[in-house]
Amino acid sequence: MSLWRNAVLAVAGRPAVERLVRRHGMGLARRFIAGETLEEALAAVHRLEEDGVHAILDVLGEMVTGEAMARAFAEEIKKTVRAFAALPYPRYVSVKLTQLGLDTSEALAKELLEEILALAKEGGVFVRIDMEDSPRVDKTLAVYRAMREAGFENVGIVLQAYLKRSQADLEALLPYRPNVRVVKGAYAEPPEVAYPDLPTIRAKFKALVEKNLRAGNPTAIATHDDALLHWAKDWTREREIPRERYEFQFLYGVRPALQKKTAREGYTTRAYVPFGKSWYPYFSRRIAERPENALFVLRGLLKR
Repeated sequence: MSLWRNAVLAVAGRPAVERLVRRHGMGLARRFIAGETLEEALAAVHRLEEDGVHAILDVLGEMVTGEAMARAFAEEIKKTVRAFAALPYPRYVSVKLTQLGLDTSEALAKELLEEILALAKEGGVFVRIDMEDSPRVDKTLAVYRAMREAGFENVGIVLQAYLKRSQADLEALLPYRPNVRVVKGAYAEPPEVAYPDLPTIRAKFKALVEKNLRAGNPTAIATHDDALLHWAKDWTREREIPRERYEFQFLYGVRPALQKKTAREGYTTRAYVPFGKSWYPYFSRRIAERPENALFVLRGLLKR
């Protein structure tokens, strides 16, 4: 699957392919993206809540260069936090530090994230710092640690099972009692830094979940992999781990029936709901994850 993912991402990264997909707007992307506006995202929140699934709102945008654009994204995220805080649901947003100017200045990203966390704290909103590609892991973890040391408890981090460094990263984070989302990983990474085969990635995924839960820390198990879902349910039940300590997280538009089923079983269940005009990079990673996603897009393009 690593070869498949890398190949699809390489094709998606070509300007001509991006222009072709963008030409058809949100028509193809709506399977995975709530829309381009906050209003569309909030409508998706309401629909999910009717099925017992909570939402994680994410303003799409990443790899920002320039302070002005980073501050503009920060304002969009604050607008989202305020709107979500007004709803009678569990409130949760995700942010990428590159949309807050991490590539321009780590200090700028810290400043803007601190403003977002302070506002979120007032509104009872939890903020997850998304993990990006491997060259940005060190800076992302440094910002997370800085926020925890500044006294923010309403912030979590993500670790990617396919990165060879993630086990050591979690060990180093344990003194912070971190709220960790464990994912397989979706970026194209070289074999020097990432495991290429699914059996190893699954094993590392399990190890991360086990270590954080054994340490007594909140853990988000983010996967659509049936083998990992069955394992997680069995493992936590056998060890009598309280359900309030862990939850299952899914991607908006991916296996919605599974999301409803998980919620009906009594597990805290969340769907990651992305929205915004900067949707293409996220969309590319989704179609690269599974051959059927790419076939869905290809069929849509051929029809058009």
